[in-house]
Amino acid sequence: MNGSVRPISGHVFRVDGKRGPRWYAKYRLPDGRQVQKALGPAWTQRGRPAEGCFTKRTAEAWLRDVLDQAHRGTLSGMVRTGATFADAAAEWLRYVEQERGHKASTLADYRSVVRAHLLPAFGDMPLERIDSETIERWLSGQLRDGELSRRSLQKFVVLLNGIFKRARKVWKLPQNPVADIERVTAPQRTDIEFYSPEEVHALVRAAHDKQDGALFLTAAMTGLRMGELLALRWRDVDFSAQTVRVTASYTVGKLGTPKSGLGRAVPLVQEVAEALARLGNRERWTGPDDVVFVGQTGEYLDGSALRRRFKRARDAAGLRPLRFHDLRHTFGSVAIRTVDPRELQEWMGHSDFSTTQIYMHYRPRADAARRLSAAFGAVDGDERWLRPPSSASTDRGRPAAGD
Repeated sequence: MNGSVRPISGHVFRVDGKRGPRWYAKYRLPDGRQVQKALGPAWTQRGRPAEGCFTKRTAEAWLRDVLDQAHRGTLSGMVRTGATFADAAAEWLRYVEQERGHKASTLADYRSVVRAHLLPAFGDMPLERIDSETIERWLSGQLRDGELSRRSLQKFVVLLNGIFKRARKVWKLPQNPVADIERVTAPQRTDIEFYSPEEVHALVRAAHDKQDGALFLTAAMTGLRMGELLALRWRDVDFSAQTVRVTASYTVGKLGTPKSGLGRAVPLVQEVAEALARLGNRERWTGPDDVVFVGQTGEYLDGSALRRRFKRARDAAGLRPLRFHDLRHTFGSVAIRTVDPRELQEWMGHSDFSTTQIYMHYRPRADAARRLSAAFGAVDGDERWLRPPSSASTDRGRPAAGD
């Protein structure tokens, strides 16, 4: 055996202090380091210990579990990495950008979460000191505060898992502390907000200029995402085939592929075709490779500035305070009334049909109601079964008490 490896051992002991008796554990790691940890208050009454309290037997059981982890090499803190969580987060961001090739918008979202939420919580902590309990305490605190949605916390756990998976490879951590974290549950989305066609027209009328109006109309009647609208070129607009082809997306100052990674074709409705045709009558920037919605010198529009103009137009029109992205929901909610859901999935570029299903409860059910009525016996307009019975028949048919 290597002389630097020491036997793993430990013991528990009780300390009777001013705040009452408490159980402690002390154990030695293979590299000779000794660790002492306060377990919790000592339980001195009869019966089952209260939560968070320890008897000698439960303290010894805790220590046995720790020593077993130490023998298996999976105990948190056994490896000294010399790295902090901030180091691991920076390495993971480098990895997903340079080696995994994530989209610019996705990377910007990752950086924002790391900077605003993960670094304040864990940034200066040594990697080996962060265990499942540490992360779970932080998550519980976030849930109690209620400032972040459960969906946001789900995303944070996914990012933490990626950071620690990468750290295991780079710094040889014995285990990923996120692996044992219970999944944060979030309610399924059951409702969305969108504008009616009349509200869309009011928004268009209140737009800053003709181009913004055409852009808002196109967003609501094609379902293109903002980045896809900003990247749209004249060669993608096929007036003869009545089609808009989605081939690219411009987000965070970079041109890339659409969110799904695949191109698609969306029907070009007459009203949008007319608005784009009028826009195509401008003096410049109408070549096949020019963008349809263009900046003053032919460059891409700035997404942040466009959102601000959208809000001004929305408020000027007296509309509900929805987001620009809700114009896409407007398309999905209106289109589902007349098209096949799978067709809508293709038009909106959803990689998973479950995303398209959020629009299903806006699908008309008139025919289904008629068929169901027929099944229950309302045939040829005879709906007597829907009328309440007479008082006499009610009395005759009323069950006796206790039936």
